[in-house]
Amino acid sequence: QVQLVESGGGLVQAGDSLRLSCAASGRTFSSYDMGWFRQAPGKEREFVAVIKWSGGLTFYADSVKGRFTISRDNAKNTVFLQMNSLKPEDTAVYSCAARPGSLLASPNARDYDSWGQGTQVTVSS
Repeated sequence: QVQLVESGGGLVQAGDSLRLSCAASGRTFSSYDMGWFRQAPGKEREFVAVIKWSGGLTFYADSVKGRFTISRDNAKNTVFLQMNSLKPEDTAVYSCAARPGSLLASPNARDYDSWGQGTQVTVSS
């Protein structure tokens, strides 16, 4: 497992941008697939985006496709989520998660074994 710490959340207006970061500890970060998930009050946790360990493959939820971009810097043990054109419905606690690298990019939270504490993103209308 790796330890994960998110940062970059905050309160913004609709249409604004935010960049979330997730710093990971451990020497094997580059071998992990990294995902972002979010959970709004009263709702179940939902998949946002995933990036394969090599950085060459990404996958997004339909609700964020074209607005959010996931990336990683393996040299800095960090994964990012650039969020543009934010909407009030993007309001949630955003968490990053790590999964030992595999053939497939998984959108299923149960496949990830390391989680950060989350960072709050609030988008006002």
